[in-house]
Amino acid sequence: MILIVGGAFQGKLEYACKLTGYKKEDFLDGAVCSEEAVFGAKGIHHFHEYVKNRMKEGRDCQDLAEKLLMENPDIVIVANELGYGIVPMDPFDRSWRETVGRVCTRLAKGADRVERVVCGLGMVLKSGAVPFPGE
Repeated sequence: MILIVGGAFQGKLEYACKLTGYKKEDFLDGAVCSEEAVFGAKGIHHFHEYVKNRMKEGRDCQDLAEKLLMENPDIVIVANELGYGIVPMDPFDRSWRETVGRVCTRLAKGADRVERVVCGLGMVLKSGAVPFPGE
């Protein structure tokens, strides 16, 4: 798994395409895709929106990272970093922000590669898989 994170409009999807050789069309849009599609996809961008949709449906995201790592270990995930800036007033938005951070933290632990993109430039945060504690 490859996890690419960064702020909004920083060129994450374009960077993911250059890194992997995938085309933009190879990435699902997390704002509109189904769960079934995610678990068979090459890549997903707007992963944070996928998490939001699950939460709005009342679905649990606690084991989402582990399920993705087990069922689609080669997926490339592109997500916005939501934990910076002003804390949202809306309780749902605060919960969403926290949930995305926790899911991405768990994904990063099991990912083969984690990169942060700023201004279109990638910074390698991790290269090489690290097992979950207890494995």
